[in-house]
Amino acid sequence: MTGAARPAAPAVRVLLADDQPLVRAGLRVLMADTPDIEVVGEAGTGTEAVRMARDLRPDVVVMDIRMPGMDGIEATRLITAELGQTRVLVLTTFDDDDYVYGALRAGASGFLVKDMALEDILGAIHVVAAGEGLIAPSVTRRLIAEFAARPDPAPRADRRTVDGITDRECEVLTLVGRGLSNAEIAAELFITVATVKAHVARLFTKLDSRDRVQLVIIAYEVGLVSPPR
Repeated sequence: MTGAARPAAPAVRVLLADDQPLVRAGLRVLMADTPDIEVVGEAGTGTEAVRMARDLRPDVVVMDIRMPGMDGIEATRLITAELGQTRVLVLTTFDDDDYVYGALRAGASGFLVKDMALEDILGAIHVVAAGEGLIAPSVTRRLIAEFAARPDPAPRADRRTVDGITDRECEVLTLVGRGLSNAEIAAELFITVATVKAHVARLFTKLDSRDRVQLVIIAYEVGLVSPPR
């Protein structure tokens, strides 16, 4: 006797926000044949993205940064503040480097580069939908370090933010801030990957962080990690 088949997981509901119709159309075509991703709407401005996110409650908003009127950073800030279950994945080019750190601080869970391979784009959407931050060492380490070194008029986190964590959790947070994966942290600290995951989960709770990206930002802003000079 065979067991009953497991029901298929619900598709990840995605809202595309980009002021270029061709970019949106291209992304929609790329995702059309993917059964576990459903494009539920398209927005051409930041204002539209916020309105549609409120109406549609997507799992993930794939958000361009440069849009007329309200830009992607402000739209990201509004969506993540109001819709706690909706994640924002920023769509960018390397010419947009100046904006990426601002988008992450606004609450984005990561970012995509516009010329990424299809499987990487789809994978990134699933990672963010699952509640993880997209920390791609080949891209993010350089960007986060660069932006953390730049003057920013927004308030930085107080060192007291991390007063409630243990010494080991502080070590883990520092290594997360350096862009290391769980496996790399485990090797660095001579502990198991499962133990690293447990420490990271506790950091999420203690530091009120929704994903790994926010831990990276905190690590820089409280001075646990210094950008390379």
